Amino acid sequence: MDQPKLERLLRLMKMLTANTEYTIDDLAERLMMSRRTVYRYIDTFREAGFVIKKSGEHIRLDKESPHFKDISQLIHFTEEEAVILKSAIENIDDDNLLKQNLKRKLYSVYDNRTLADTIVKGRLSGIVHNLVGAIAEKRQVVLQAYRSARGAAVRDRRVEPFAFTTNYVNIWCYDTEDGLCKLFKTSRIGAVLPLGDEWAHEAEHREGFMDVFRMNGHDRHRIRLRLGMLAHNLLVEEYPLAERDLAPDGESHWLLETEVAGFAGVARFVAGLLDDVEIVDSPELKRYVADYFRRNAAVIAD
Repeated sequence: MDQPKLERLLRLMKMLTANTEYTIDDLAERLMMSRRTVYRYIDTFREAGFVIKKSGEHIRLDKESPHFKDISQLIHFTEEEAVILKSAIENIDDDNLLKQNLKRKLYSVYDNRTLADTIVKGRLSGIVHNLVGAIAEKRQVVLQAYRSARGAAVRDRRVEPFAFTTNYVNIWCYDTEDGLCKLFKTSRIGAVLPLGDEWAHEAEHREGFMDVFRMNGHDRHRIRLRLGMLAHNLLVEEYPLAERDLAPDGESHWLLETEVAGFAGVARFVAGLLDDVEIVDSPELKRYVADYFRRNAAVIAD
């Protein structure tokens, strides 16, 4: 097999094992190949023993595939890490002979939309080890002394863990008490108590997505913002992934058109830069920001 074909197969494999969902057209566009070639490569995976899963127009490698776990444990870059790494590489002097080699390796194999697992050390290693085991055995666990970000409450959570986000920072779990899929931060877990009970709600396991403002959820809301120079610069510095959804709008303005999991993250950004941000064609976000200021005005008045 020639190297370009192998590289395309690896990139396709990584895209099909990521949490982001793709259609055949998405895959063909990102890999710069025909739909027919994408289908042929997918048939190659199927013949190798992978289970191909379709949900409407979206396609991915099923997690029950014999080789899925091995692939998902490969060390690769998150979208945000890849954006930062790309920027760092571009800043290397063009005369440096290593620059082009680094770029070729990065762009030929790693796609900016892939998710990553990396080695965890210290106190979290035991927590992650128990969670990895629970996922593999499809067992429930108790997240002991979990510290909630809201209200600083500390209590145990009985859950069904089923998917990590990048670098084991968060884990998607089905909360058996609330009957909802939630994202838990591993650093807030005191300890993990493995249970003998098997998953009872696997059909309801569903991962959300992470937007450019690092907010996670299951809902998707389309927003458009018109940014001035200050807002643009602060956005790409604080949230590098947003750069992929930015487009110039005149000489000194940019349009950000993206999807968010919720309005809390983007509202905090807008609230701090009201003089340099215009909310465009996003009535839900406008209402949220207006309510945000009303709530905080009431707090200040008290």
